[in-house]
Amino acid sequence: MIYGYARVSTSEQETTLQLDALYCSGVTQVMQEKRSAVGDRPVLQLLLSMLRPGDVVKVYKIDRFARSLIDLLSILERIEKSGAAFQSLTEPVDTSTGAGRMMMHMLGAFAEFERGIIRERTMAGQLAARQRGVHCGRKRSLDPAIESDIVKLYTSPGNWYTLDSVAAVFGVHPSTVKRAVYRVLKPGHSSLA
Repeated sequence: MIYGYARVSTSEQETTLQLDALYCSGVTQVMQEKRSAVGDRPVLQLLLSMLRPGDVVKVYKIDRFARSLIDLLSILERIEKSGAAFQSLTEPVDTSTGAGRMMMHMLGAFAEFERGIIRERTMAGQLAARQRGVHCGRKRSLDPAIESDIVKLYTSPGNWYTLDSVAAVFGVHPSTVKRAVYRVLKPGHSSLA
């Protein structure tokens, strides 16, 4: 059986381009899902569990298939153990050949390298901005005076308030209260980064 796997990250996106290319390449059954590669991908897991010797899994592009080189290699190992092969329609990858397997490792390594470089640049830019006094991230949802009132209520003597109950009093989400309290009581906490 020749399977196709198509994925987009959000429900607003469409898999039409991927589906057209997969069907034109001879795929007999397409499995598709609309979810981020970061979370669980139940359709992909189902596809991998269905594979038998001689099957082929085709994707439009490798980045639609795996979130990292480690993830990619893990998926390819499962495909190989089932006796199936993997092909990418837009990259020269066909794991039924030795050259294809080598190319797959090289492409995956370059993709991971590129993501690492982008991450490093982003972090360096944020650090430089913070050093210039620029606030990174979203704007605070509460006025400083209200945050001060939240902290006073939460830290008042004989306090029986929880973060949730303070949030209910002020009509905000508990995580908003937690950030306000932690900015005063635990300024270096990881939830404030």
